[in-house]
Amino acid sequence: MHFPLDSRLRGNDKGRGLNMLTKSLSLFSGGLDSIIAVKLLQKQNIDVTGICFYSPFYGCEKALESAKELGIELKTIDISAEMLAVVKNPACGYGKNLNPCIDCHALMIRLANEIAQKENFDFIASGEVLGQRPFSQNKEALQRVQKLAGAEVLRPLSAKLLDETAVEKSGLVNRGLLERINGRDRHDQMELAERFQIKKYPSPAGGCLLTDPAYGERLGLMLENWPDCDSNDVNILRHGRVFWINLAKNDKQKPEKILVIIGREEADNNNLKKLAKKGDFMVQLKELNGPVTLIRSKFGLEPLDAGEITIDIPEKLNLGNRKLGEDKSADEIFQISAMLTGLYSVKARGKSAVFVLINM
Repeated sequence: MHFPLDSRLRGNDKGRGLNMLTKSLSLFSGGLDSIIAVKLLQKQNIDVTGICFYSPFYGCEKALESAKELGIELKTIDISAEMLAVVKNPACGYGKNLNPCIDCHALMIRLANEIAQKENFDFIASGEVLGQRPFSQNKEALQRVQKLAGAEVLRPLSAKLLDETAVEKSGLVNRGLLERINGRDRHDQMELAERFQIKKYPSPAGGCLLTDPAYGERLGLMLENWPDCDSNDVNILRHGRVFWINLAKNDKQKPEKILVIIGREEADNNNLKKLAKKGDFMVQLKELNGPVTLIRSKFGLEPLDAGEITIDIPEKLNLGNRKLGEDKSADEIFQISAMLTGLYSVKARGKSAVFVLINM
């Protein structure tokens, strides 16, 4: 379960050398719970390093800011490919939406444990609170996470309500100085924040896109249309309005699903440009400001005429008239994509607009 402590001194602090501080690698999101977990360990003179994993579904922005405030080192690790594999086939299933929380936590703990072993940390810790989430943070779920990860985790905020861990039994961590917090009420954490003089911390918010019903619906459709989608594919779903259009094939082949994403704001436009891959197409207005549109095919898509196209933009959006569910030729797909791009530019509506088509 837990990595060996054979190379470390055991027992109370008096049995350890002056330079033999206990070292913890703590999963760190940057939220109040993970901040308090760090503080509870630091109170015992434990040297804490944070670790934050990021993927297309969650990032480390809050963690970086909070780690700076706390003055702790933070490791940031990209697990996009591993996380997408979990989303496609979660051993423990999904939560309310497309969120495989138990499998996700197990993945993070397993990877953190591997790093901890390589870098001689004494144990790994987490800011999880028993009962805070009914699906993934009940006692059975926490035990299952440890079993799947093959690693033991100290959870300082709820430690007294959970089984005693090896590091507590060894004396490296004083169980009596840990907490017994349970449930979704944050009153205890806020009291501890006041005691530790923590004045700046993020408000509670869902940091994972997989818990968002709208994003989950988009991702579910992508997994259905493109079962072999990669982390770049799922990442672009965050950055605009999403349309799927059927590319007509011959009678013996099923139509291919073409992805069209239209930026909603400048940040979306910039991100779509950054995430564009070889073989993608970008559509944008030549003379007017407006969204950038990305067109992606899994098997290649060539327009009949590259370069510039001119499209008459209607005054109002009526997707029903465009019959997007019917099979379209490649040229029709580019024309529809340009028309949609113009519709989401107020200045282009009701006009004949020129669009630039770029093969990335």
